[in-house]
Amino acid sequence: MNFVRYRQWPVQGDQMQNDLRQAFDRFFRGDVFGEGAADDSSVVTSQWVPRVDVKEEKDRFVLYADLPGIDPDDIEVSMDRGILTVKGERGSESTRETDRFSRIERSYGSFHRRFALPDSADPEGIQAHGRNGVLEIVIPKRPESSPRRIQVGRHEGKRNTIDAPTTPQ
Repeated sequence: MNFVRYRQWPVQGDQMQNDLRQAFDRFFRGDVFGEGAADDSSVVTSQWVPRVDVKEEKDRFVLYADLPGIDPDDIEVSMDRGILTVKGERGSESTRETDRFSRIERSYGSFHRRFALPDSADPEGIQAHGRNGVLEIVIPKRPESSPRRIQVGRHEGKRNTIDAPTTPQ
């Protein structure tokens, strides 16, 4: 499966976590030494990054994104020139100035993820559904084309020839 993350500009945030995630991605792609790093992956261009799982089945790819607290109507999924984009925003809960938090771990704000689809993906059949804080995007595969032999015909018409220029003798 060549489901590749699309990288347009550098990732911001916890660099160590991103480096570790990329190392695991390379390992599971079979690219332990990073030789395929040019194909490396998903752009994180947002204030927070939803976690995403991608699995390949016989006839489709399925992408699961954890988006708790976001209404499915507020999520935008688009496809343009082989790039699948998922974006939206999780608003923060309103708090009073007197509220004192001892810890804030949940992230808020906009998110934006992009994925380069493999050639086997059929962009016309993509469907997305949100339920219980999980966005599921189903990307069908195109039917595999079987190799075929192409007959080379013989041209039976008048033969076009180019005369070589003659040299004076």
